[in-house]
This record gives sequence, C-alpha cells and structure tokens, in this order.
Amino acid sequence: KQWYQRRVAITAGETTPDTQKPETDRVSAFQTVAVLYIKYIQVFRKLEECFYQIVHPQKRIVLRHVLDGTMGRLLELKNEMVNLEFSEYHFFDDVLSDMKLTPADIEIPVPRYFTQDNEKDIKDRMKLMAETLAKYQLDETTDKKEEIKMSLEEAIKIIQVHERARQGCLRAKFMREIRAQEEREKMLSLQGASTMDPDVASTYIQKVWKGYSQRNKTLKLREEELIFIGMQPNSDAHSKNKDSPVNKVSRREEERVLIQSQHEREYQDALVNIKEKIREAEGPDIKENMQDQIRQWFIETRDATGKFPDYPSDDEGGSGAIFKTKEGEEGEGGNGDGGKKKGKKGKKKKGGR
Repeated sequence: KQWYQRRVAITAGETTPDTQKPETDRVSAFQTVAVLYIKYIQVFRKLEECFYQIVHPQKRIVLRHVLDGTMGRLLELKNEMVNLEFSEYHFFDDVLSDMKLTPADIEIPVPRYFTQDNEKDIKDRMKLMAETLAKYQLDETTDKKEEIKMSLEEAIKIIQVHERARQGCLRAKFMREIRAQEEREKMLSLQGASTMDPDVASTYIQKVWKGYSQRNKTLKLREEELIFIGMQPNSDAHSKNKDSPVNKVSRREEERVLIQSQHEREYQDALVNIKEKIREAEGPDIKENMQDQIRQWFIETRDATGKFPDYPSDDEGGSGAIFKTKEGEEGEGGNGDGGKKKGKKGKKKKGGR
C-alpha cells in the first residue's frame, strides 16, 4: 500500500514540460520547488521504510534503484532552490503550514542500508582504529624519557627561580584579596550594613530548597500515575520484561535483518546455479546453432563474392558482427520480398484493367 501511494505521489507531483508554464516570479518559483521538495522527502521516507521492511530480494533491488533516483531528484531540487534564493538554508514555515506538516516530517533520515551494506567495512575500520590507538598508547607508556644531566649549581638555581615565582604568586594573591576586602568594606560603609536577621535569611533558604525538592517529588508522582493508568510507558519495566512491545519490536527488526541477508545470499547463489544449469542443459545446442549460422554466413558470402571472407577482428565485434550482418540482411530481405509481391499484385491489377 505504501509503495502504491508513493508511486502515485511521484507521478502526480511532477508536471510535464508541455503543461508547465514558465514562472517569472522568483518567490512563486521557489514556492513551487519547495512544495515538490517536501513531497519528495515524504516519498523518500516512505520508500526507505518499505525497503527496510521488505525481505524479497528482487523487490529490494527495484526499491533500491527507486530510492537512489529519489535521492538524486532531491539533490536536483535542492540545487534549484539554492539558485533561486542564493542561500544554502531555506525556511519552509509557510509551506509546512499550508501542507499541515511539522518540521519533524521533513527531516531527511540516513538510509539504514548505508550502514547495513557496509557493516563489515565499518567493523574492520573500527577494529583497525582500536588496534592503532592501543598500539599508540602502549608506545607512549613504554617510551622512556631521557634524563637531563645537570650540575648541582644549575639545579639549585632552577629551584630558587621556581620558589621565588611561587612566593611572588602567593604575595600577589594575598594583596589582591586585601584590596578586594577593602573595596567591599567601602561599599558597605556607603550603602549601610545589612539589617536582615540570620533567622529570616535561613527561612528564605529553607523555602527555596523545600520548593525545589517538592517540585521534584510532584514530578515523580505524576510520572508514576501516568505509568499506572497506562498513559506513559515504563522504561525500566520494558528493559526488564522480555515480552514487552518494545523488546518484541527490537527482536523482530533483528530477525528481519537476518532474513534479508539470508534471502539475499540465496538469491545470489540461485543466480549462479541457474546460469550453470542453463549452460549445461542448453549450452551445447546454442553453441551448435551459432556455429551453423557462422558456417552459413561464410558459404553465402563465398557464393556472392566468389571467395571466403576474413573473420571479423575483435575491434570490429568478432562473431557479434556476423550475427548483426545476418539480422540486417534478413530485415532487408523481408522488406524486399514484400515490395516484390506488392509490385506483382500491382501489375496484375493493371493488366486486368
């Protein structure tokens, strides 16, 4: 059903060049292209979902071609919108409002077959990266730092420099704190000391904390109530219960992926087996018929020209050129016979009159 709906949407969305009138207004042209772009996004999302759920290998091949074509058409429409607006970013607020859609409906998902088809390469790449990182970290730990040799006087000078720098930082920090304290005392003296009672201040702090804790308790009770009446799923229960709908769906998706890969392997093996069977069963007859046709071509050419022709080279097409020549002669001979018969009939009619 989804495949039929998407096919109808594709055929109904595009307009033929004969019926399409040239658009002179840039805004109207962008609106038209934007509507087509959004429709193609919806088509792409549905087709990707169909491709993910179908297990039939031949249907998946057809859907894969349609998906690639749809993605190419999306890129073409995107290029047209960029040329119309001279910008990489577009705003579809009015179009989405007219089509009664949300921004989530036009998000372009990454097709899942990108990761499924390249799963082995991705695993190999991740394994190589892990091995490289492990080797790099091992080399870092095993590398020994070279010891710097210096005299006792040089070491004492370095220690003195660092100690004087430390003392200077502490002295600067202490002076900064004294200066900040003086500024605070000056500001308090100008504004007047605070008259708030410590009990009142503690009451304010308690009020804020109790409000925060009570809001958290209320939110938790509300979630428990929604879970109890069935309005919200329980994530903990789903993770523990194997028969929950979420776990069933995940297991079904894993089984579907395995079935798809199994059917694909069987399809590829069947192609090879059927080709071998046809080659064994009909190969000798086909070979004999082709040899007879080639011999007949040599004989006919000798009778027409008086000598045997040269066998066509690989550049000329080899034996394929012989069969093309024979097909062309048969077509011309059929037309010539028809013309002769027609001519004879015409003469007979003329003589009768």
